Amino acid sequence: MQCARVREAVSARLDGEPLGMPAGELDDHLAGCPACTGWAEAAALVTRRARIASSASIPDLTATILSALPRELPGARTAARAQLAGLALRVALVTVALAQAGLAWPALVSGAGAMSAPVHMAHESAAWNLAVAAAFLAVAAGPRLAAGALAFLGSFALLLAPLTVADLAAGHVHADRAAAHLLLLTGTAIVAAVAWRGAHLRAARVPDAQRVPA
Repeated sequence: MQCARVREAVSARLDGEPLGMPAGELDDHLAGCPACTGWAEAAALVTRRARIASSASIPDLTATILSALPRELPGARTAARAQLAGLALRVALVTVALAQAGLAWPALVSGAGAMSAPVHMAHESAAWNLAVAAAFLAVAAGPRLAAGALAFLGSFALLLAPLTVADLAAGHVHADRAAAHLLLLTGTAIVAAVAWRGAHLRAARVPDAQRVPA
């Protein structure tokens, strides 16, 4: 039994592990036991040969592995198209915002509004156009704001559209003034598209198990 413990300690020493017994006790036993000494020498030789033996040649499979990979990751083209579409919406919204702000410029410079509106009404209309333009720019800069801005812009567009049509039919508004409202409708439609796209992307990131039925 003592020899078995000693040989386990010898094996642990060769592997750099704890001996499980005092080192002096191990050395004393090896000095007085030829059988364990021979076993220790043979174990040391086998260990040394295993450590210095040359490794087997491994073929270079780099080219084979790379050739087996797809040329593009699955969904990469779809993701690129979606990113490009989002960028196009934001650029279009910036364009509409600049045009919307341009409607306010004459009233701010000269104080004269469309259809000979009083000065204060002209300024009020200019401020409103600038506020709408600012909302468009905010959504273009931060698409996550689209859902919140849509409540304001959408209600305004839905109320203004039928009123403008009625006023146009009754001759209360000039055609060029009515046409200017197309900027609001276009910008609101783009904001709605940005909001829908954001909701769709967020839903795609949520695992099916976490989705709450409607």
